[in-house]
Amino acid sequence: MMSLLEKIHAGKKQQAPRLLIYGSEGVGKTTYASQAPKPIFIPTEDGLDNVDCHSFPLCKTYKECLDCLRTLVTEKHDYQTVVIDTIDWLERLIFDDLCRQYNAKSIEKVDGGYGKGFQLAIGYWREIIDELRRLREDRGMITILLAHAKIESYTDPESTTFDRFSPKLHKYANDILKEWCDAVLLATRERGAAKGEKSGGERVLRCVTSPSCVAKNRYNLPEIIRFSWTEFMDWMMVGLEEPFTAE
Repeated sequence: MMSLLEKIHAGKKQQAPRLLIYGSEGVGKTTYASQAPKPIFIPTEDGLDNVDCHSFPLCKTYKECLDCLRTLVTEKHDYQTVVIDTIDWLERLIFDDLCRQYNAKSIEKVDGGYGKGFQLAIGYWREIIDELRRLREDRGMITILLAHAKIESYTDPESTTFDRFSPKLHKYANDILKEWCDAVLLATRERGAAKGEKSGGERVLRCVTSPSCVAKNRYNLPEIIRFSWTEFMDWMMVGLEEPFTAE
């Protein structure tokens, strides 16, 4: 039997990136994802009509979304990127499923309330992540999770309270997806983003957490890069060659 010591890997592993890209409606998240290598979209909301891409039928239940992922895991295909568009609408499907199971009128009332519905939803997200992990490890597929943005109040224990952009998800979902993804990126505009403006300024990706947004990356990306798939890949490859710095 092979010893565990013989299974130790030395050096960096360059695996397919896992991205969560969020931003305001109309900033171009879906178009951006369509520029990734051979993408297949799993839509949970309408919005692909004007985008030239391959997609499954619109998912109207959580099970339909999970079935799409499992189809990609088990059946033969040549897609290289899986895109869920969007995960905040997928969260609604998760909440709907829980409400049906517990005959509740809202997620706040599931299993007697007191936040239990949101805790139960974590199990659904872990199921989604398990399938995405299989696609990454067995198929080498890139993962792109798209989400809308929300403005939340955040208190920094070392400074003050301020408003910032974050993915439009419950905090439990935000935490588990942010931890799993290699990069959480805000798609916005160079000027006017803080006021929610949709025009003016070049479209960019914010790649590092700041007082204005939630973001992170494991590729040593700069604070801001142009909103271009090619530019992201160029910066990512440079970051993988440089020494890793903590977020």
